[in-house]
Amino acid sequence: MSTATTDGIRVTVEPTFWPERSTPESGQFAFMYKVEILNEGSAPAQLHARHWVITDAQGHIDEVKGEGVVGRQPKLGPGERFEYTSWAMLRTPFGTMRGTYEMVRPDGTRFEARIAEFALTLPHSLH
Repeated sequence: MSTATTDGIRVTVEPTFWPERSTPESGQFAFMYKVEILNEGSAPAQLHARHWVITDAQGHIDEVKGEGVVGRQPKLGPGERFEYTSWAMLRTPFGTMRGTYEMVRPDGTRFEARIAEFALTLPHSLH
């Protein structure tokens, strides 16, 4: 699990291995992650875009950039939260993810809300 707060926006991520979508014998390891974005600040903000950096155990890096998350660009007033679940595929049984959300204030000010690095790992029973 990871948590980071930037300019009042707290991002918490909780990853889990997804065995139903994984085929380890083919080098496919799927991981789900639940994200909670909470506006702890005093000003509204809208999530405009995402940027993920996914690194596997061999140092291979995939970058994912795009508008919004799960097809949405949620607006968060003070005290409001948005949660979603997504997933990533690795070629190795462990790796890491980190990133940023581009946030926009009503006055047009933009900032990058940090997503702290978190580990994607198989449960010990599967090693």
